[in-house]
Amino acid sequence: MDVDDIFGTTRSVSVPQKCAIYVWGYNQSGQTGRKGKEHQLRIPKQLPPELFGCPSGVNTRWLDVACGREHTAAVASDGSLFTWGANDFGQLGDGTEDRRKHPKKVKELETEFVISVSCGAHCTACIAEPRENDGTISTRRLWVWGQNQGSNHPRLYWGAFTPNTMICQVSCGAVHVVALSGEGLLQAWGYNEYGQLGRGFTCEGLQGARVINAYAKFLDEAPELVKITQVSCGEYHTAAISEKGEVFTWGLGNMGQLGHCSLQYGDKELLPRRVVALDGIFIKDVACGGVHTCAMTHEGALYAWGGGQAGQLGLGPQSGFFSCVPNNSDTFFRNIPAIVVPKGVQLVACGHSHTLISTTDGRIHGWGYNNYGQAANEKSTYAWYPSPVDWCVGEVRKLTAGGGHSAVLTDACSLKDLCEFMLADRVTPSNASVIEDVASRTGSDALARLCERLREHMVDGVDCEHEDNESNAKN
Repeated sequence: MDVDDIFGTTRSVSVPQKCAIYVWGYNQSGQTGRKGKEHQLRIPKQLPPELFGCPSGVNTRWLDVACGREHTAAVASDGSLFTWGANDFGQLGDGTEDRRKHPKKVKELETEFVISVSCGAHCTACIAEPRENDGTISTRRLWVWGQNQGSNHPRLYWGAFTPNTMICQVSCGAVHVVALSGEGLLQAWGYNEYGQLGRGFTCEGLQGARVINAYAKFLDEAPELVKITQVSCGEYHTAAISEKGEVFTWGLGNMGQLGHCSLQYGDKELLPRRVVALDGIFIKDVACGGVHTCAMTHEGALYAWGGGQAGQLGLGPQSGFFSCVPNNSDTFFRNIPAIVVPKGVQLVACGHSHTLISTTDGRIHGWGYNNYGQAANEKSTYAWYPSPVDWCVGEVRKLTAGGGHSAVLTDACSLKDLCEFMLADRVTPSNASVIEDVASRTGSDALARLCERLREHMVDGVDCEHEDNESNAKN
């Protein structure tokens, strides 16, 4: 099976000849894929092909990358799935509970061509096609493993769907998972103590999969079935987009993460309910974090709502933008969507307490909790406003944010991009000024910014990984 078969013959943009994966931030469990013992990495460098068993210099290509709470997964262009990081609940899919700092191929999926992957707090799910198919096996099947998934090896999972159902998306939360079929139906399973399964009631204990068949467009009318085009799981809440661009949310709403002026069931919403504040706005992408949610329009406007105590809404420090809940922790939240970026946003990802976006000018910005450098270049604990993340070169194709780390997948779509990739991988403290000068004169803005940030960082303290790279370059 070729990559073109996955994307389809109508794909207008050719698959790049080289991609790069950058991972940075909290590294307690090795989730950044680095060899060192650092607990945080504020300067990401692309993960070298050698980490994935590929020879140096190979044109490595990637289809997807995802961050969980403390683990990471990536899909190679040959359909192989690699995982690394925390493994307390078998979320790496290798049959053990031993954490791993280096990427390793999930062997039990070698007969499958993995297309996409999602990581939750302690579980992982992927969508894959069988490599050999005589026409009797359905394509785009769902595989799950880790906490609450019944195995620490990948297992084929149909849930409430029939075996011939095509799965087009899956999203993992803290203790629940939601899968979307090609027909626009959602099924959810896991824990439901806050109504995050969208069944109209709460219950204790692990729940099996059921199709969500009621969406409340209007509170004074009976719920109806809606065709869904995208879904995202937060920690204990869920959001989905209908084919008409409407946003529905349900689950825990104690911090305003559901986007409703008021909730029907105390601090939660038990049925999917339309976010009326976004009426008349066609939403094309939605992302859920720990206690916040973001939505993006076709025009690239970004809306955010929910908990903002760590700056994850990007609306500034605790101020009049937020409703105040008078308690000991001075928690602030916003329960109505607000515009954070008026235009130009292409991708959005929400982590536990931080947010990342990419824009039409090729830049990456982040905000929110930044103690490990996961959200911004600055060394501040909180990034209250969108701040540039100038460590990556290439065209951004995927952003993902986890518990305290972040990852981005970029493409080299031109000879210029390929040259920038090669130079970025060879930047050291001693040659950063020279490469920055060349990059500035040739219009390689991303590479120039990377060199500048590296030099600024080295003034404050030597980065162990870059020091090691420089030493190796001399040997």
